[in-house]
Amino acid sequence: MRILLPTGTVTAAMVRKAAEGMDAVVAVTGEIASFLTPAQLETLLMEGGYDLALVSGMCTASFDEVERRTGVPVYRGPRHAADLPLILPLLGTIPLSRTVPADDLLASERRKEAMRTIARKEREAESEYLIRGVKIGGNSRMKVLAEIMDAHREPDIRGKVLSYFSSGADIVDLGFGFDAIPGDVKRVFGELEDLPGPLSIDTQNPVLIAAGLPRADLVLSLSDRNIALVGNRVAECGAAAVVVTGDRSLGENIRLAEEAGISCIIADPLLAPVGSGLVTSLSNFADTSYPLFFGAGNVAELVDADSPGVNALLAGMAMEVKASVIFTSEHSDKTQGSVREMRQATEMMVLAAERPYPKDLGIDLLVLKEKRRRREPPLDYREMIPAGTMPQEITYDPCGNFRIGIEGEEIVAVIGGRAYRGCSWAAVFHTIQERGEVSLLDHAAYLGAELYKAELAIRFGRSFEQDGPF
Repeated sequence: MRILLPTGTVTAAMVRKAAEGMDAVVAVTGEIASFLTPAQLETLLMEGGYDLALVSGMCTASFDEVERRTGVPVYRGPRHAADLPLILPLLGTIPLSRTVPADDLLASERRKEAMRTIARKEREAESEYLIRGVKIGGNSRMKVLAEIMDAHREPDIRGKVLSYFSSGADIVDLGFGFDAIPGDVKRVFGELEDLPGPLSIDTQNPVLIAAGLPRADLVLSLSDRNIALVGNRVAECGAAAVVVTGDRSLGENIRLAEEAGISCIIADPLLAPVGSGLVTSLSNFADTSYPLFFGAGNVAELVDADSPGVNALLAGMAMEVKASVIFTSEHSDKTQGSVREMRQATEMMVLAAERPYPKDLGIDLLVLKEKRRRREPPLDYREMIPAGTMPQEITYDPCGNFRIGIEGEEIVAVIGGRAYRGCSWAAVFHTIQERGEVSLLDHAAYLGAELYKAELAIRFGRSFEQDGPF
């Protein structure tokens, strides 16, 4: 297969090195590869003998007419020449696109394949229990249980539960504090009666547990302190139960749950937070043959570290101790997004089961850092002009000033009572520009910077302060 690789002078050496050993012609068409024109490409292809052309993924021109006239397919390569060594060896084995850059397409295809593998494994998995149709234990995927603390105080409990399910929770756990009364529990479960997903009740108060039945599919938690009072009722309703230690050991409390007739038991050896015996507590996870409950949320909430990495590591620990259910929460601002993160982490562990390490899986929890940094060619210039200091006096745009903020998942820019809203900083800025709301270049630059900062704040779940640091 003879390949045409148009490129620019800046990246020519990099492209030639990537194409070594292949039947490829590297053609320099200008300084920047992405500035390639259809006319330039057609001239090169008319020289004949090519099976395909791989243009820069950064090209914005359409090459449809070139392809029609020459009969040579024209595909998008990677956006960055530094990624070409990852793509060229796979030509003929991966699909290419005429519109989507090859690196994006490859990442997308790998993710799709990863998700197909996860779904297939779950379909084929055998479990020890079913909780409202969700497989628990056996060789099924570790299930994510997401807690809503003080569910009786949540103003939109239905919306919150649905958002957790859509974020990847397999079971949503409803916690009830010491101020809750049976009426609160019945009201909350009544509002959720028609939801198809499994719900659990999180309290050790036997009166509140009874109020949550029969809709509660799982009870957190039973021990010798409440089994005698509510264990039979849990068994009658066919609910599952997480059993913990109390005044008696975990093994003794499991026997009490069995005697009460509870057939679906999940053992919780209690995971300690970092600094309070985390490593030591892991040794307790080998003491029972029942499916295990892994309280990851209690660890993540009590460590000041970004949650994606913490959740990935905790999911890995849970996999190694063969936990069946992993608990997570989003109580604090720093753990917002943990439900989605933990679901992805459990899926990573499914893919890692046949590998020595959970890497190169097709999915990951890399949010801020890259898996590998690109080595781009150096910039070419003849003169250096140091940046000066900003002037002390500001010239205000006669069109007026904007107040920028974020609302939910949207950027909002307000001027003169008009609010420009959108999810993309570029789209918001373009609309503002089209409406003639900005006239000075320095104000336009400032506006673009602040809008982009607002988009980053939404993307990373951070606060946004206009004119403040990100």
